[in-house]
Amino acid sequence: MAESNFVDYVKIHCKSGNGGAGSAHLRREKYIPKGGPDGGDGGRGGHVMLEGNRNLWTLLHLKYKKHIKAGNGEPGGKQRSTGADGEDVVLEVPLGTIARDAESDEFLFEITQHGESKILMQGGRGGLGNDHFKSSTNQTPRYAQPGEPGEEGWKILELKVLADVGLVGFPSSGKSTLLSVVSAAKPKIAEYHFTTLVPNLGIVGHREQRSFIMADIPGIIEGAHEGKGLGLRFLRHIERNSMLLFMVPADSKDHLKEYKILLDELEKYNPELLDKQRFLAISKADLLDEELMLEISSELKEIPHLFFSSVAGINVQQLKDKIWEILNS
Repeated sequence: MAESNFVDYVKIHCKSGNGGAGSAHLRREKYIPKGGPDGGDGGRGGHVMLEGNRNLWTLLHLKYKKHIKAGNGEPGGKQRSTGADGEDVVLEVPLGTIARDAESDEFLFEITQHGESKILMQGGRGGLGNDHFKSSTNQTPRYAQPGEPGEEGWKILELKVLADVGLVGFPSSGKSTLLSVVSAAKPKIAEYHFTTLVPNLGIVGHREQRSFIMADIPGIIEGAHEGKGLGLRFLRHIERNSMLLFMVPADSKDHLKEYKILLDELEKYNPELLDKQRFLAISKADLLDEELMLEISSELKEIPHLFFSSVAGINVQQLKDKIWEILNS
């Protein structure tokens, strides 16, 4: 997933179609000079809709499409014929897309299934034709309803990556290296902060042809919940992961403190994140001898953890086994 092609936030202006006007037509045929009302109803205005597509991973295709307009309904005709409905506009979005109102910030809905479609902007109803208004006291109504106007306004679409496992850690903690080793994903890897600028997804093969999806979330720093670093831009992606794999590198000065900072940032952003299953992995274990591992383990006390090294291949399979166990517990 190229960094320049990954877009997880767009703001679009939408207008659904107006409903068509009802017809006030009076039947006038040869030998039937006063046939009475036969005006049909107007057609519904077109909806603006979102539809889930499992093959999409970004909102890039909507980034430069700022104005979305659905078709208007056609007016009703004679002989009680209903006008055609306005053409709907269907916007395909990745799974995990949420829609919000830009003005009120109200959450509207989310798309999580392939082929799932929901109405973002409702088309206006068509007006009733004069045939609906005839009565014993008014046998030739010469009026009909106008169509209802469509809706108009700004909406926000936001993508939250769907994955089984979210990697949580400070920059340069080894998240991208792990993803590159256990899957076919090819994230950018370098020894400097914020190498990863977009979430990377990889399918991790497990025993007996099983698999799970792992997401490398851009590194968190202290104060991320306030927008520092890449902050709020990517914390939302962690909300959609089934479990969180915390990663602290072996060469950290204080492993327990680093783990607690990560937990604190998640809690301040969204306390519900701490309800997720989580596990701590100490990366770059090839830098440690057995004595140092015991020392770090005593420091972490009762926090479940595992030492591994992506580069040296130490305990990588054991880590995958542990993740699978947690996902299926």
